[in-house]
Amino acid sequence: LSYLRHTLKVTQFILLGLTSDPELQVPLFIMFTLIYLITLVGNLGIMVLILLDSRLHTPMYFFLCNLSLVDFGYSTAVTPTVMAGLLIEDKIISYNTCAAQMFFFVAFATVENYLLASMAYDRYAAVCKPLHYTTTMTTGVCACLATGSYLCGFLNASIHIGDTFSLSFCKSNVIHHFFCDIPAVMILSCSDRHVSDEVVLGYVSSFNVFFALLVIIISYLFIFITILKMQSAQGHQKALSTCASHLSAISIFYGTIIFMYLQPSSNHSMDTDKMASVFYTTVIPMLNPVVYSLRNQEVKNPFKKVLMKAKSSLILGF
Repeated sequence: LSYLRHTLKVTQFILLGLTSDPELQVPLFIMFTLIYLITLVGNLGIMVLILLDSRLHTPMYFFLCNLSLVDFGYSTAVTPTVMAGLLIEDKIISYNTCAAQMFFFVAFATVENYLLASMAYDRYAAVCKPLHYTTTMTTGVCACLATGSYLCGFLNASIHIGDTFSLSFCKSNVIHHFFCDIPAVMILSCSDRHVSDEVVLGYVSSFNVFFALLVIIISYLFIFITILKMQSAQGHQKALSTCASHLSAISIFYGTIIFMYLQPSSNHSMDTDKMASVFYTTVIPMLNPVVYSLRNQEVKNPFKKVLMKAKSSLILGF
């Protein structure tokens, strides 16, 4: 029996999806399709707008452009699978496809983690050292921060995927989730080192999250001290407005991560994780363009100009 148990390896997985209720599947499919389209249009639109408008070629918008690319990436890694699962009864995903989906999701999520930390440092330089901002946040510094974020993201994903898929999967192949998330896949393992792997991955994840959070907390500590020292109310308002969008985004992002991944595995409820994952994988990438850009006058004005030009072209075309 022991021999059979270790020779019958899993070659594919079955995703349970969000729901098996036929009455909910079509409405949910329509909802996720709309969310995905808004995510694509919003994030790709922001990227194109920033690339085309020279006035937006600043460190803040450089990081925002990369953030939009990352949001597009990890939303695309997950949302199409969710949409397909709501229409197809047989929700089978191959072993390699599952590994690829997990890799890109973890990679882009980790990149976003470090990009948010880089943006916090950028806000610190803008508020606390405004006279030295251009010499502090040079093109080289911005490129190094962005490149480092991507390297950390793909290195972290490689560690997670290498460790997770080196395990033996010879029990059930049913994943109680709508995509190949790490906790949902690891729970299916029958390897003896399953527990130790969970601890290793937990330490790696914790380091990534808390290191980025430490950078953010220290940056904002200096920012708030600088704001308190300001004499004018206008200065207070301007400084806070430059940080408000970023603070909103990091609260949502890290709140969800800590809730999902940094709790003990014994406390994990797959149904609760599914609801948190919907928010994390689909809603946040859709909200980020709104939170960061559409509330910002520097982006609103070029966006309005593009819409006016498009409207004029359509009228002339007819």
